[in-house]
Amino acid sequence: MPSRWSGRDTQTLSALAMSALLFTSAGKHFSDPAFFGPVVPDLICRDDSGERSNAPLAVLSRDEWVALSGLLEAGAAVGLLIPATRRAAAGGIAAMFTLFLAGHLDALRKAYGPDGTPGQRRVHTLRLPLQAPLIAWAWSLRNPVRA
Repeated sequence: MPSRWSGRDTQTLSALAMSALLFTSAGKHFSDPAFFGPVVPDLICRDDSGERSNAPLAVLSRDEWVALSGLLEAGAAVGLLIPATRRAAAGGIAAMFTLFLAGHLDALRKAYGPDGTPGQRRVHTLRLPLQAPLIAWAWSLRNPVRA
């Protein structure tokens, strides 16, 4: 039986699903920021305690990076909902997820370091490979579908 769904309908549904995922993640950035803290690389985190010197890229604190990435995810989710901005938003999301790989690798390195716990190892071992399908999914939303 032929499907009544067009390619455009499928892409719209896919964009809605990714938008829902991003809105959910953005909300979690603010309700449970500690979940995202470990995936912010130390290299970009400002330390105001004076315990260590700040790297040149350390312009925000860890909490500020978590909040900023939550805001970016919410903005990207809105961009996916608007057909005129979907292509740009999807490209930005793919780039954002690609940049997040650095944080996931850093968290995985720490999890398997001397201070890592079995729970951290399990969580970060699972979180890292999830980035690949998210990047591919976001990238797929860049291509306009003909009616």
